[in-house]
Amino acid sequence: MILFRRLYNRYVSEDRDFTERLRSLVGFTPKNLDLFKLAFCHRSNQNLEYPKIQSNERLEYLGDSLLSTIVAEYLFKKYPSKNEGFLTKMRAKIVKRKTLNIVARKMGLDIFLSELNATDISHSMLGNALEALIGAIYLEKGYSFTHAFITDSLLRDYLDVEKIEHWDDNFKSKLLEWAQKNNRHVQYQVIQRFKKNQRDCFRIAVCIDSEQLGEATDFNKKSAEQKASRQALLQLKIVQKDQLIGSPLQSG
Repeated sequence: MILFRRLYNRYVSEDRDFTERLRSLVGFTPKNLDLFKLAFCHRSNQNLEYPKIQSNERLEYLGDSLLSTIVAEYLFKKYPSKNEGFLTKMRAKIVKRKTLNIVARKMGLDIFLSELNATDISHSMLGNALEALIGAIYLEKGYSFTHAFITDSLLRDYLDVEKIEHWDDNFKSKLLEWAQKNNRHVQYQVIQRFKKNQRDCFRIAVCIDSEQLGEATDFNKKSAEQKASRQALLQLKIVQKDQLIGSPLQSG
């Protein structure tokens, strides 16, 4: 029955084009197409073509947990002589939203999102969809296949873990460290909060001793703070633009 359903989805179903592209991405023909469509449906979705599909948030929750666990195991085995602090920092670099957004775009998940959502596709939706996709893969294929998908595909084909080890793009942390060493005061302010595509959006300013040196907008406060901090670091000449080129997470 399972084999029949997969053959039907691939060769007969009206969704056979979707099935074939998904098959190329995940390495198998899905049995439950609705599950994988759900993985790409954001909560702001207004697409009436799939009225029974709500959002990918539950799958995202599941995929996030799986990704964190499998990445932790991968790093534990890859770096047998490194301490807990190093492993924690490395995992944070890999599973953070910015990394997942870029990996998801490299995988072409933006195309799936565009097809299944009648709304503008923001950069921050990509990482959520990747986590939801991992959740869907787990429900259909189990832990062993999901483990292989993450370690053999995500961590080896789309990321350079060795480069990530030496790359630090936590701009807020860098700015706060500089301020502490130089006895300067850093303050982040929400200067505007508004709705975009039915989602909360934040405009954040960063001030050094009451002087605004950076401003950025994002759907997530932390992301906006990072972007504003990056501007401040450039303004203060703590980092140069050429130092920000060549990141292992560069999206192109």
